[in-house]
Amino acid sequence: MPQAEPTPIIVDEFAPARRVLRLAFVTETYPPEVNGVAATIACVVQGLRARGHQVQLVRPRQDAADASEAPTAEVLMRGLPIPRYPHLKMGLPATRALQRLWTLQRPDVVHIVTEGPLGWSALQAARKLRLPVSSDFRTNFHAYGQHYGLGWLHKPLMAYLRKFHNRCDLTMVPTESLRQQLAGQGLERLRVVARGVDAQRFDPARRSAALRAQWGFDEDTPVVLHVGRLAPEKNLGLLLQAVQAMRRIDPRVRLVMVGDGPLRAELERTCAGQGVVFAGARRDEDLATHYASGDIFLFPSVTETFGNVTPEAMASGLAVLAYGYAAAAQLITEGESGLLAPLEQPAQFIAQAERLARDRALVQGLRLQARAAAVALAWPQIVGELESAFEALARQGTAGVRAATASRAVAGLP
Repeated sequence: MPQAEPTPIIVDEFAPARRVLRLAFVTETYPPEVNGVAATIACVVQGLRARGHQVQLVRPRQDAADASEAPTAEVLMRGLPIPRYPHLKMGLPATRALQRLWTLQRPDVVHIVTEGPLGWSALQAARKLRLPVSSDFRTNFHAYGQHYGLGWLHKPLMAYLRKFHNRCDLTMVPTESLRQQLAGQGLERLRVVARGVDAQRFDPARRSAALRAQWGFDEDTPVVLHVGRLAPEKNLGLLLQAVQAMRRIDPRVRLVMVGDGPLRAELERTCAGQGVVFAGARRDEDLATHYASGDIFLFPSVTETFGNVTPEAMASGLAVLAYGYAAAAQLITEGESGLLAPLEQPAQFIAQAERLARDRALVQGLRLQARAAAVALAWPQIVGELESAFEALARQGTAGVRAATASRAVAGLP
């Protein structure tokens, strides 16, 4: 899904670190790639560096022109294109290379963002070197599998994820509901750490009459916005049904879809003549301006672990309607800062959309309250929670190494 790269973070926003940590982050995706994981990890890395920590990035090289930002700050590995998304690369196994790297430059904690071959190699290398390891759980693989006809993979995939994360010292999840779900499936040592939102970038003040005019709309046009990949897992059929229902009530309603993906051509054919604007993938301030220039945000996806677009839309001052799970359940107070529909109840989702079409006063009230709810997830607070988790792991790792050294000394081993 289209997501912004983070703005430069003001160092003064962050309290000084209590201890300088050496952290190795292993991720399959990072800016300039455009997706929620890449944008989130970039914000985390910037925030940790702003607090004085040393963060080494291990990621696949995306193309021949891709170069690391500094010899010790980024380590680029070999990768292969991901099916259906050839511009993205999946890291190849590199256990020995990572062992050599971390023997020479020993981190206090290895943090694994993605569970692919590169992530598994990082886990293997870290365990062999007796390094503390944390991980993220960021993708609802089961729900994605249903949308791509791969439901039969759920059991073996869940077995792999359980094995992967249970070999880590800590797995971070973005919501309490996901923590409970994963605990019920046998995952251990789970800790809730929410995702942040850049409330300086995503701001109602970025609203642009010029952009609305470019779309073909004036200030009185109710503009429904959707931001995300144009892909099966985003439940876009329900989005179109909801907008059609809104237009039956108020024919002025228009839809702007921000994002790109495998369904774009099909959607353009389906929506021909209906006044739908396909804005394509947007980044940085351009994305923020697109958010702020809408009025209503509809998000019918049922495959999110968090859904970064929800707090981004709320921080931008939009009236948000989403299913009541993930970030929406955490941030939205029904009827005050947004509207919710029971999970996988499309008729109720459409009914809530119809409320927004009927009641402009409701829309205005939701827009006013949305930003206040979203800014509670400001990045400095989230980075502070992550720092505390990494400090605790680093202390455990130091204690473990000392104990192992003492045991070997008692046994007369070198």
